[in-house]
Formats: sequence, C-alpha cells, structure tokens
Amino acid sequence: MVKCMKILGNSLHSIIPTQKCLLYRCCILPIALYSFQLWFYNHAPLLYPLKILSKIQRRAAIWILSTFKMSLSEDIEVITGLIPIRLHLQKLAGRLQLCTLTLLPNHLIQMLMNLPFSLPKCQHPVSLKSLTSCQKSNIKGHLVDSNNKLYGIFSSFSPLYLELFPGSRIIDNFSDCFSFNLATRNKNDKICFQQLDNMVLESSSSPSTAIIVTDASIKNNITTSILHMHIANYPIIKMLHHMAFITTTEAKLFMIRCSINQACTKENVFKIIIVTDSIHVAKKIFNTLSHPYQGHTVAILSKLCHFFANNQNNSIEFWECPSQLN
Repeated sequence: MVKCMKILGNSLHSIIPTQKCLLYRCCILPIALYSFQLWFYNHAPLLYPLKILSKIQRRAAIWILSTFKMSLSEDIEVITGLIPIRLHLQKLAGRLQLCTLTLLPNHLIQMLMNLPFSLPKCQHPVSLKSLTSCQKSNIKGHLVDSNNKLYGIFSSFSPLYLELFPGSRIIDNFSDCFSFNLATRNKNDKICFQQLDNMVLESSSSPSTAIIVTDASIKNNITTSILHMHIANYPIIKMLHHMAFITTTEAKLFMIRCSINQACTKENVFKIIIVTDSIHVAKKIFNTLSHPYQGHTVAILSKLCHFFANNQNNSIEFWECPSQLN
C-alpha cells in the first residue's frame, strides 16, 4: 500500500503533503483496519497487530513529509496530524458501540447482547443474558467487550426518544426561544465583560428572570460541580456535587440539567439565563446526533419543551463567561 503512494508521489505532477495525508486516511487506513473488531477487544494480544500498523503509519508519515527515516514516529505523526494508531482504534471502537445501540431490537447483534433496555421476546437462546457469571468471564471477544462497555457507560442511550425525531425536536418548534452569547477571544477586548455585567445588572431587577452560574473542575479523579441561582438579586439555590471518575463535560452538563430543573419549578419565571465557561457543553443539549451524554440532553430537552409550551414568551439564554478564556 505504501508503494502505491510512492508511485503517486513520484509522478510528474506530484501531490502536496496535505493531499498525501488525505489519501492515506481515506484509502489506506480503511483497508488496513478492515474488520479490526475481530481482534481489537479487551484482553486480546494486540502487540503484533499494533506493531505492524504502527510501522505502516510511520512509513506513511515519512512519505507524506518526505523526511528522514531516522525521525521519531511521535514527532512526524504530530506534524502530519495523524492520530496514534491505538488511539485511532479506540475512537473507531467507541463509534461502533454507539452504532450497535441504533440497531433494531430484533437485530441479531442486539439479540445476542444483554442490554438493559432490550425486549425479553427478542433475546436469543444463546445470548449473553443466558450465560452464568463464570461463563461470561471465560468468553472473550468484541461482542462481550462491547456489551460490558455499553451497559456501564451508554446505558441511557436510545435512538427512539421523541425529542430526537424530526418535527418533534426543540430546534423545529422553539428555535426562537433559546440563544447563545459567545465571549470574544481577544484578551485585550473588554466589551464582552461589559456586556456580561450589563446583562446581570439588567436581569437582576426582574423578578421573572433566573440567573444561574455553573462551573465544574476535576482533581484526583474527583469532579466538583457547583451552581448558584439568583432571582431579583436574591440568592435562591446553591448546589454542590462531588462525583468520581466522570469527565468535566458530563459534570457541567449535569449541573446545567439541575439548574434548568430548579428554574422551571419556580413560579413566575419566564426567562432563564445560564452563565457557563463552556458554551460548547451547552450546545450539546441541542445536538441530536449520537453521543454518550444523551441521557442528560434528552432530560433537558423534555423539560425545556414543557417550559416553552406553557408560555410562548418563555426563553433561555446561555452566556459564556470570558474570564475562563484567559
């Protein structure tokens, strides 16, 4: 495969390094990693296949950059923008696990796996659910590995949520009820600070506006999340959560979920303002594609749909805190 790329590189009209990298990622990698799930799973001997794939990627990176053969693999992979082959396989395996959950309940793979939301009638006689704990520990393979990871991490994922159907999505029915206010990336520009201060001063005097500030940090695998809610310049709620072995993205999304639940329960609240340092996390709420935080996003979408349906003037705004960008 690398020889074919060399022939193209030595042609009269030679291709540039960007095109070489695109050729490798689009044509060579899919062939080299075809059916990788047959050998890439937990407790499988991966030393030999990873060694072969790493050698292929190293030769491809040298060909792309036309550099010396004694160059370090890590350096040339960073320059070419290639992901280390092991991390690339982990990424593909994670996507495959999400695709498995989108299959119909009567699909053979779904029938063989022991999923928490699978139908009892669709269970296969030799499915993982019918095996004992000792038998499950002795079985190795991609199916068992995927079943364990899906059950522990993506148990709340489902492609059949009503909030994700076209026509029932919040972006289809209430697109004018939510907005995002991004902070400027210029450190010398103080306009974003002034806008945020003016927004707080203006909204603090309104008894129908709830201002919520959320934040999360992680240290020693312990994530600390906090939120403050103020209505009419008066502190209403302060929540503090400690969670272990979760990402900061999930922690911040969880706090946004808690803040929206608390704000929607307050009477005479028609506008919710959430100030966060991660506006990209807030945008995941309105992302209807497959992702591991779907359980939180669907719960938030369901709450917001009821909030917007009660009054057409209800709205929610997400403000990015610029102080965290410096």
